[in-house]
Amino acid sequence: MKFTEFKLHNQILEAISYMNFDEATPIQEKAIPEILNKNDLIACAQTGTGKTAAFILPVLDFIAQGNHKDVSTLVIVPTRELAMQIDQQIQGFSYFVPVSSCPVYGGGDGQDFEVERKALAGNVDIIVATPGKLLTHLKMGHVKFDSVKYLILDEADKMLDMGFYDDIQRIITYIPKKRQTLMFSATMPPKIRMLANKILTAPKEISIELSKPAEGVLQASYLVYDQNKIALIKQLIAGKAEYDSILIFTSTKSKVGEIVRGLRSRNYKVEGISSDLEQQEREEVLSRFRSRNTRVLVATDVISRGIDIKDINLVINFDVPQDAEDYVHRVGRTARAKTTGVAITLINEADMFRFKRIENLIDKELVKIPTPSEIGESPAWNPQQANKFKKKKYSKKRKK
Repeated sequence: MKFTEFKLHNQILEAISYMNFDEATPIQEKAIPEILNKNDLIACAQTGTGKTAAFILPVLDFIAQGNHKDVSTLVIVPTRELAMQIDQQIQGFSYFVPVSSCPVYGGGDGQDFEVERKALAGNVDIIVATPGKLLTHLKMGHVKFDSVKYLILDEADKMLDMGFYDDIQRIITYIPKKRQTLMFSATMPPKIRMLANKILTAPKEISIELSKPAEGVLQASYLVYDQNKIALIKQLIAGKAEYDSILIFTSTKSKVGEIVRGLRSRNYKVEGISSDLEQQEREEVLSRFRSRNTRVLVATDVISRGIDIKDINLVINFDVPQDAEDYVHRVGRTARAKTTGVAITLINEADMFRFKRIENLIDKELVKIPTPSEIGESPAWNPQQANKFKKKKYSKKRKK
């Protein structure tokens, strides 16, 4: 389905064309008509399927065709990276339309706070905010939400995982009850259903390829002991000039520096990013990665959903994600918007059972490649034994 078939505002269609978008993705094709029909919506679709445009385009259409004053739209997101990403997309889609937006998130300086305060007082059309920082402004009385007509929760499951359930409920008390509410999530656990029942009215429901990586992702895995992982990564990317944008995920902040030091090369730049960095530093690191000045970025899951960088051609899971759903979000950083990419997961002996759960979730068994002999031996694939080992270890901890 082409975007012109939605009969959006002509200037919005002009911006879409200018950005080289032509055909809508499945989530956009199903969600946009429901939103244009003023329905509340709960939509489930994986990372990288175009959810942002699915809710931003119809909202921009409403704003462009109406006489709105003050803040008309509030978008709540889990991380500052996602807030910045959505704000950038709003600027692109509204290039030819007089619509303004402002991201509100933690980690900024006094100048940022003042910009946010003025925006929340009604000087922009759209606010994109993280719950914590928005609540700070609400408690200080800076916010004018009397005219909010559209409430959007993006990555709702991630927000609940991060403990924002009560914060979201408090924020909603500041918003008019008569509104259109849209909830977008990559997964649909029971607690999302519970929240939806409280804040949505007779919502339409959409589910697109729940919990499966995009078709363009070539997935593979290696059986490897921890001490050999960095050597394996070096071999995987050595001489592979086509991999000019490589994203490596690890579950802990402590490993980021270790991996960066182990992969440093005279031929290309390697950098790390985690919540330990100041906001300005994180933005600079991401900027260098976007511009290809940095070839390898090592990151924690803090940006697994918020990062919006095109043409990442290789994603490596340094360790198996704790949550099977996080695997989908990690590998979703590549093969976005119908492109192709490669996702490789490194599996040690303790993570095998966890990886088996991932295979069950995505309904696909992946090839397990042994560590090259010149690097070292490989652990044998035995997820059942790995689970027994973990249970035994846990039992010993409980007895202490």
